[in-house]
This record gives sequence, C-alpha cells and structure tokens, in this order.
Amino acid sequence: MVIEDDGSKRYFNTAVIVDRAGQISGKYRKVHIPGHAEPQPGQIHQHLEKRYFEPGDLGFPVFRTMDGIMGMCICNDRRWPETYRVMGLQGVELVMLGYNTPSTNPFAKGQEAPHLGMFHNHLSMQAGAYQNGTWVVASAKAGMEEGIHHMGGSCIIAPTGEIVAQAQSEGDEVIVAPIDLERGVYIRETIFNFAAHRRIEHYGLISSRAGAEPPPA
Repeated sequence: MVIEDDGSKRYFNTAVIVDRAGQISGKYRKVHIPGHAEPQPGQIHQHLEKRYFEPGDLGFPVFRTMDGIMGMCICNDRRWPETYRVMGLQGVELVMLGYNTPSTNPFAKGQEAPHLGMFHNHLSMQAGAYQNGTWVVASAKAGMEEGIHHMGGSCIIAPTGEIVAQAQSEGDEVIVAPIDLERGVYIRETIFNFAAHRRIEHYGLISSRAGAEPPPA
C-alpha cells in the first residue's frame, strides 16, 4: 500500500529483492494486472485482481545487487514479451518471479487441452530468457488451495532457454542449479545484439497501441 500526500491509498502487487546483508536492494510493482474488477457469473473460481490492485507505476527496473544485474516481475507479467525486453534493454542478467496460477482457464470453455497450461507457462519464460540472454528463476504455488488446483512448475531457466532445474511434485521443494551470469553474454553479443540489429523505427505500434486493430476489410 502507498499513501499519497493527500492521504489517498493506492494498492500495488509488490515484490522486493533482499540482499545478503538483509537490505532491500530493489522494488517492483506488478504491471500486467489480469482478471476482472467485478465477479463473473457462472465461473468455477473468480479472478478479481483488478478489484484490489492497480498497474504498477515503476516500470520494469533492474538493480545492481549481489554481483549481478537483477530484475523482477510477478505472475502474469511472465507471459508478456515486453516484460523481459524492457529489462533486457537494461542489461538484465537474472529475472526473478513468483506466480500463482490455476491449472485450468475457466474462460477457455473447452478450447484448451489440459497440457497447454504448463506448456504455455514454461514457453513464455523460456522465450523471454533466450530472447534477452538472461536467466529466469520462477517460483510457483502448487497443489490445491480453496478447492482450486494450482499448476506449480517452479523452474530455473538458462539464457539458452533451457530448463536446467524444475520441481517434480506438488509438495514443498527446493530446486537448485549453478548459475553463471556470464552464460548469456554470447547471446547478447551475437543473435540478440540489440545495438546492432534492433530496428526501433518499425516498432512504434508496440508503445502506441494497446489493442489489436486489423487492417480495413
């Protein structure tokens, strides 16, 4: 919660980095707020994040801490390529995130096969890691809570896009992997050398339009 000078209250879904000395070295407020502001009729569970939080106002900052350049995102942020690219443009070496995601999408209405939830979950993070030459460390809620099954799938993803460690159950687990922050350098200097190959003159729609607009019929 943030209290403004006029006494008004604003609520953000927030994450922090705590360094080895126990000090807060970074703060992030969730940008991509999913769900609805009001209950949706006929759904097996409600997703009312928009009812309680507003989009973060800090952007996607990165922080020099613990001998690296670290960034954060939260849950739904992991599905959006802009999340990783904005941090990638600041030289991020490791992105940390947590997510709390049901195993099924009630709005898919039978259009989504059961295996696609976990597939899309990992796909978005693996693509973000590879396309920005960064490590991604993701911690997930798993198993049943209040009658809803959560997918889990906590993992550590290398800058190559490969999952190098993954939780194997829905119980409490600790997963570890050796992380060399230099692993992504060759990716950032070759295939995804932003300075050499990005063509920002053609990307205007990304920041000027929110919704898709097909060309005239």
